[in-house]
Amino acid sequence: MRLHRLDITAFGPFGGAQQVDFGELSAAGLFLLHGPTGAGKTSVLDAVCYALYGSVPGARQGGSLRSDHAEPGTRTEVTLELTVAGRRLELTRQPPWERPKKRGAGTTLDKAQSWLREYDASAGAWKDLSRSHQEIGEEITQLLGMSREQFCQVVLLPQGDFARFLRADAEARGKLLGRLFDTHRFAEVEKRLADRRRAAEAEVRDGDAELLADAHRMQQAAGDVMELPGLAPGEPGLAEAIMGAAAVARCTARELLTIAHCARAAAESAQAAADGALADVRETARLQRRFAEARERAGRLEERADVHREDRARMERARKAEAVAPALELREAAGTEHRRAADGETRARALLPDTFADAGAGGLAAAARRAAEELGGLESARRAEQRLGRLVAERADLDRQERADEDVLHDAENWLGDWEATRAGLQTRIESAQESATRAEQLAVQREPAQNRLRAARRRDAFARDTDEAQTHVLAARERATEAKAHWLDLKEQRLNGIAAELAANLSDGEPCAVCGAVEHPAPARKIAGHVDREAEESALAAYQRADERRTEDERRLGLVREALAAATAEAGDAPTGQLAEQAEEVERRYEDARRGASGLHAAHEELRRAEQERERRSAAQQEAALRTASRVARRDTLDRERATLEEELAQARGDADSVAVRAAQLERQAALLTETAEAARIAEDTAQRLKDADARLADAAYRAGFETPHAAADALLDDAAHRELQQRLDAWQSEEAAVRAALAEPDAVVAARQPPADLAGAEQAASAAARRLREAASARDAAASRCTELDRLSARSATAVRRLAPLRAAHDRVARLATLTAGTSADNERRMRLESYVLAARLEQVAAAATARLRRMSSGRYTLVHSDDRAGRGRSGLGLHVVDAWTGRERDTATLSGGETFFASLALALGLADVVTDEAGGVRLDTLFIDEGFGSLDDQTLDEVLDVLDSLRERDRSVGIVSHVPDLRRRIHAQLEVVKGRSGSVVRQRGGE
Repeated sequence: MRLHRLDITAFGPFGGAQQVDFGELSAAGLFLLHGPTGAGKTSVLDAVCYALYGSVPGARQGGSLRSDHAEPGTRTEVTLELTVAGRRLELTRQPPWERPKKRGAGTTLDKAQSWLREYDASAGAWKDLSRSHQEIGEEITQLLGMSREQFCQVVLLPQGDFARFLRADAEARGKLLGRLFDTHRFAEVEKRLADRRRAAEAEVRDGDAELLADAHRMQQAAGDVMELPGLAPGEPGLAEAIMGAAAVARCTARELLTIAHCARAAAESAQAAADGALADVRETARLQRRFAEARERAGRLEERADVHREDRARMERARKAEAVAPALELREAAGTEHRRAADGETRARALLPDTFADAGAGGLAAAARRAAEELGGLESARRAEQRLGRLVAERADLDRQERADEDVLHDAENWLGDWEATRAGLQTRIESAQESATRAEQLAVQREPAQNRLRAARRRDAFARDTDEAQTHVLAARERATEAKAHWLDLKEQRLNGIAAELAANLSDGEPCAVCGAVEHPAPARKIAGHVDREAEESALAAYQRADERRTEDERRLGLVREALAAATAEAGDAPTGQLAEQAEEVERRYEDARRGASGLHAAHEELRRAEQERERRSAAQQEAALRTASRVARRDTLDRERATLEEELAQARGDADSVAVRAAQLERQAALLTETAEAARIAEDTAQRLKDADARLADAAYRAGFETPHAAADALLDDAAHRELQQRLDAWQSEEAAVRAALAEPDAVVAARQPPADLAGAEQAASAAARRLREAASARDAAASRCTELDRLSARSATAVRRLAPLRAAHDRVARLATLTAGTSADNERRMRLESYVLAARLEQVAAAATARLRRMSSGRYTLVHSDDRAGRGRSGLGLHVVDAWTGRERDTATLSGGETFFASLALALGLADVVTDEAGGVRLDTLFIDEGFGSLDDQTLDEVLDVLDSLRERDRSVGIVSHVPDLRRRIHAQLEVVKGRSGSVVRQRGGE
C-alpha cells in the first residue's frame, strides 16, 4: 500500500482546504510530520484512517469530525489517493453535515456520502466504482487484508502503541498475525478435522444406538432369559457382547418351541374326544324335544276339531252355489241394462213438448219423419236469404266507392288550381341557385392565392424572429470562441515559461540532460504553485476548438434562416399578416355563402320534377273517378229491383221466425229429439223382456242346486279371496295332522323319549374346557415360533450392522487421531500447539529474525529478539517473544525493557513485520508506515542509529513518516510536513528533501 495524495477540507483543526502530497514526501524515504502541540499532526493520520475505513482510530471516536473553524457553507470532506494491490484508487468521504437551508432560516441535515474511483491507465481517466458505504468498506478491507484497528496498529503507530503488540499475549498476537499472513486456511483445516471427527463419532454412536436398540428388542422378544451388557453406545466391546447374548437367547427359544409343540398335540386329542361326546348328547336332546313338541301339537289339533268341521260344511255349500253363479250373473246384467235404458227414455221424453208425453215408439218415429219433410221444403228459401245478404253488401260497397270518388275529384280540383303558382316559385329557386354556383366558381380561383400569401406571411414573421435569435447566438458564440482562444494562448505561454521544471522532472542521476547534455543536475528546476502541464494546455486547446466549431455551426444556421426569410418575403410581399388574414377570411366567407346557395340547385330541380309528376297523376285520377261515377248509376238500379223480389219471397217462408235460418234450426232440433226419444223407448221395451227371462232361469237353477230361494244360493256363494282363505285353513289342518302322526310314530324319537333327560350343559362345559386348553397350547406354540423367528431376524440384522460399522469405526479412529493432533490435545503433541499456532509460530520466528537485524543496529549489537515455543499459563504456545541481552548473555521477557529500549524494539519489530508481510506471497505490501512519537526517549547516539535504520528502508522502496515535535529531528530529516495552527484553523506546509 502506497499513499499519493491527501485532500482535507473542514476536517478536525483544518478550517479550509489543505492538500498533502505523499508522493513527494515518500520520494525521500524518510519524512517528518511536526508542529506545535494541538496543531493537528495526529489529525492528518486520522484523515487517512477516515478515508480508508470511514472512521477514526478508537481513542478519538465519538467526537465531531467537522472543524469548528470552517465556514457554514463549506462541507467537510477527505479525499485520499493511493495504490494498493497494483490498483490506483481514489477514496472520497463526507461525514453527515448540518448545513444552512437554501430557503429560509435554520439548518438541514445531509447524509454521509462516499465515493470510490479507480484510475484506468489505458483510457487515461478515472472511472467510478461505487457510492455505497458498505461496498466501499468491504472492498478496502479485502484489498488491505486488515480491519481498522489492525491497520492503526501496523501502519499507523499512534503514540508508541506498537509496544502493545510487543507486550500482547499469544491470543492477541495470533489474531493479528492470522489476518496479516492469511493463515485462516489452517484454522479451517482444524475446524474441518474437528467437524469430521464429530461427524464420524456421531455415525458410530448412531450405529451403536441402533445395535443396542435391536438388542433391547431381542431381550423383549426372548423374555427374561437374555441379559444385556452394561455398555453405552460408542464404548468398545459393545457389539461382541450383544452378539454373544443373542446366541444364548436363540438356543433357549428353540428348546421352548419343542416343548410347546408336544403340549399342543396332547390338547388336540383331548379336544376331539370332548367334541364327540357333546355331539351325542345334543342328538338325544333334539329327539326328546321333537317328541314332546309333537304331543303338544296333537293336543292343539283336538281343541280346534269343531271349527274344522264347520269349515268343511261351509266349503261344501260354496261348491253347490257355484252351479247357480252363471244364472245370478245373467240376472244382474239384465237388471243393470234395463235400469240404464229406462233412465235414458225418461231423459229424452223430458225434452219433448207435452203433446208427445203418451206417444209410443211408433208415434214418435212418425212425428220425426214429418218434421224432416218440412225442413227439406225450406232449402230454396235459405238460398234466397243468402243472396239477399250479398246484394245488401254490394249496395253498401257502391255507396262507399261513390264517396271516395267525390273526395278524389275535390282534391284534384284544388291542387290543379294552384299549379301555376307552384311552378313559378320552383323556377325562381333554380335560377337563384345557378347564380350562386357561378359566384362560387369565381371565388374558388381567388381563394387559393389568398391562403398561400397568408401562410407565406406567417413563415416570414417566424423566420424574422429566428433570424434575431440566431444573430444573438452567433454573437455569443464568437465571444466564447475568442475567450477560449485567449485562455489557451495564456496557458500555453505559462507552460513555456515553466517548461524547465517539466523537463527537470524527467532527469535522473547519470543520465544526460535533454537540453544541455550534462549528466549532473545539482539544482534542477522545481514546479511552482499553479504550474501548467501539457494536459491542461491540451484541454484548453480542445475547449477552444469546440467553441470555434459551435461558432461556425451558429453562423451556418443564421445563413439558412436568412435565405428562408427572403423566400417567404418574396411570396408574401410587404403587407402585414393581419391584413392578409382579413382578406383571406373575407374571400373564404363569400365562398362559403356561394357554396351554400349553390347546394340547393339539385334539390330545386328534383322538387320541380316531382311536382310535374304529381300534376299528371292527379289529372289522370280525376278522369278515372268521373268514369266510375257514370257506370255506378245503372248497377245501383239493378240491385234495388232484385232486393225487393227476394224480401217478398222470404217473408212467406220464415213465418213467425226471425229468419229462414232460425226456422230451419227449429225443425232440425225437433226432428233429432223425436228420433232419439223413439229409439230410447224401443230399447227400454227390449231390456224389460230380457230381465223377465233372466228371473225365470235363476229360479230354476237355485231349485236344482238344492236351495229354497235364489237369495239363499247367493248368500252361500264365496268370492275368490274368501274361498282361498277357507281352502288354506283346511289344507293346513290336514298337513299338521299328518306331521304330528309321523313324529309320534318315529322310532328314534320314541326310544329317546323313554331315556332320562340329556345333560347338554355339562357336555358343553367339558367341550369348552378342552377347546380352551387347545387354544392355550396353540398360542404358546405360536409364541415360541414367533420368538424364534424374531430372534433370528434381529440377530441377522445385528450381524449386518456390526459388519457395516467396522469401516466407520476405523475411519473414526483415524480422523480422531488427526483432529486431536491438530487441536493440540493429543498425547503425541508434546507442546499442545494447534496447527494454526504452529504456522504462526514459524511466521513470528521470521518476524523476529527480520526485526533482530534492525534491533542490533539500533541497540549497538546489544539486543536480539528470539521466538519462544513455551506455553504461557493457559494461553496458546508457540507465539512467545523474548529478548536476549548480549551484555549479560541472558534471555528475558520483552516487558523488562526500558521506555527507550521498548520504543526501538517495537519499531524494529514493526519494520520486521512489514518486511515479512511484503515477502509473504499472499500478504499485503506495506510501503508506507507512520510512527507517532517515542523519539524523545532516545539519546543522540541511539537516535542516529534509529534514523539510519529508517533511512535504509529506501533500499526496499519504502517510506516512513515520523510524527514528532523533537527539534533535533527537523535538522536531521529534510523532507517535512509542518502543521501550523492559527485563529482561523491549522494549515499544512510541505517541504521536500534537499
